[in-house]
Amino acid sequence: MNRKKKKFEDMYEIIDQVIKKRKNKWKLKAITWFDFEDIEQIIKLHIYKKWHLWDQSRAIEPWVNRIVTNQIRNIIRNNYTSFARPCLSCPFNQNKEGDTGAEMSCGFTASGKQCNECPLYAKWEKIKKSAYDVKITVSLENHKNYFMNFESSASYDYKNAENKLHDLMKTNLSDKHFFVYKMFFIDNLTDDQVAKILRFKTSEKGRKAGYKQIKNLKKMLYIKAQNLLKDNDLFSS
Repeated sequence: MNRKKKKFEDMYEIIDQVIKKRKNKWKLKAITWFDFEDIEQIIKLHIYKKWHLWDQSRAIEPWVNRIVTNQIRNIIRNNYTSFARPCLSCPFNQNKEGDTGAEMSCGFTASGKQCNECPLYAKWEKIKKSAYDVKITVSLENHKNYFMNFESSASYDYKNAENKLHDLMKTNLSDKHFFVYKMFFIDNLTDDQVAKILRFKTSEKGRKAGYKQIKNLKKMLYIKAQNLLKDNDLFSS
């Protein structure tokens, strides 16, 4: 007798529990914009797409665990390793795994440091270092030269610049879209609060109300702000 095949929705609670058990093992806090809630959504989406590959004669937990492991490995590779210094996998790297510090040792360069004397490091510094600094939490100690050389006379009125941006957004958005902008970026309401005010709903199990609408609205507002910032100097007097 053939058993009725189970759908993703039928097993959602078990999948959710298995994924949440891995939360304490998520150690990649160096990637500042990723929290485990993001990882959960990525993994659940992947499981949904690969649902046909689960052999339903077997328990689902080991299959989900294997997917979680592979997806976390992929996320680390795509969002950390891709931007990391080439020194980490270089045979001339003279630092032990786990060593930290502003100056790392190299057996290739004349100075003995991991620096742009090495052509691979020089290429990384030119192309990927800025992305690495944005994506990875870097200690203040590693930027001491920047702050030491920063002109003390330079001062910026960030509050005034923020107000200018709000004014620009109000001028360039419809009343409806500025109302949404105000809730997010002036009143600092949460996604859930905005979704409730706008009466957004979702029919998908396990999803927050209005998650798609909220995501699309935020994306639209970010793009609008970025375009305005390109054409307007908020710090000019």
